[in-house]
Amino acid sequence: MAVMAAFACRAQAQDAPHVTVSGFGTAALTRTNTDGGEFSRVDQASGAGKDARTGVDSNFGIQANARFSDAWSFTAQGLARKSGERDQYGADLNWAFVKYKINDDVSARLGRIGMPIYMLSDSVNIGYASTMLRPPTEMYRQVPLDYADGGDLLYQHSFGETTATAQFAYGSARNTTAGPTSANANVMAAQLQLEQGPFTYRVAYSRARISLHSADITAMLDALRQVGFGAVADQLNPIDNRGTFASAGFTMDYHDVLAQAEYGKRKVDTALAPDTSAWYVMLGYRWGKWVPFYVHGNVKQDSPRAVAALPTNGPLAPLSAVVNGAVKSPLQSTDSVGVRWDFYKSAAFKLQVDRVKPRDGVGYFLNTKPGFSGPVTVYAAAIDFVF
Repeated sequence: MAVMAAFACRAQAQDAPHVTVSGFGTAALTRTNTDGGEFSRVDQASGAGKDARTGVDSNFGIQANARFSDAWSFTAQGLARKSGERDQYGADLNWAFVKYKINDDVSARLGRIGMPIYMLSDSVNIGYASTMLRPPTEMYRQVPLDYADGGDLLYQHSFGETTATAQFAYGSARNTTAGPTSANANVMAAQLQLEQGPFTYRVAYSRARISLHSADITAMLDALRQVGFGAVADQLNPIDNRGTFASAGFTMDYHDVLAQAEYGKRKVDTALAPDTSAWYVMLGYRWGKWVPFYVHGNVKQDSPRAVAALPTNGPLAPLSAVVNGAVKSPLQSTDSVGVRWDFYKSAAFKLQVDRVKPRDGVGYFLNTKPGFSGPVTVYAAAIDFVF
């Protein structure tokens, strides 16, 4: 409110700001070949089974930009989708920041911003900007963060045929999922991206102080201390842990051949957020307005999947099972084939079939029934649009 009041006073002394409004969205149907578990995207409390659902891949966003001068502007973006906290359609304010252009190469932003965690962080919710129907689950569940409240510095400069973009950001974020489990984090993130003709190269690193809050976590740690496993409870401390995430990515659009790959590695001090490594690769070929493509994604856990100090039998075996379940990250791999058809200048139709293979558990499937196992086939059709 203070920022907007300041801009209002400034606008009275100058010409009215130039305002532009744009938007994006996805209208999709998603289903699977089983009712034993539900397929979902990041931060959803329910998903799709044999009955087709619109809530998994559909969304709608509006973005407004007000330019007050060559140096000052304000941007806001709202996004409507089905989220995990509500398990129903709702709207979030994803972006709301003031931008000041310091010079031709450097600018600063303050407010609610997208953090440079992934290669697709700025466009992760804009289906039209991607060849694939959705970002690979294995990669993009490692850090479930869309935005943070803080600020950043942006630098962009061209050196001959190469354009370099650097970003440094800092902010605080909160993520709440069904359960409910909430995570609070103070995040510092940086990225460097080089664009050279049809090729783009990107590296990024982020560091955070993370706290997890859940009644189930508190009850589990209290139970461990009551039976004499206080040292194990201390290892599972959910408050104020250091976490890091490093990633590297590559894209190519050369002579109608499309390629995209990304690798990410997460490390957190507490075993309640297991260390993981994930990657994916996408290959496609542009044939007029059609782009058939293939995607493979995979994730593995780098930290132990069990607490060695706990007994595996006897009266404490049930408690051990709960703890060992808490330190296991979902594991799975996915092979996807699909096609994109740009049938209109600002709209694209997509079909995608995923073959998801969970390992040592149920993977990222939700609300699973006893005996659930993969592989699972996921079918989706969507229309992505921008305006």
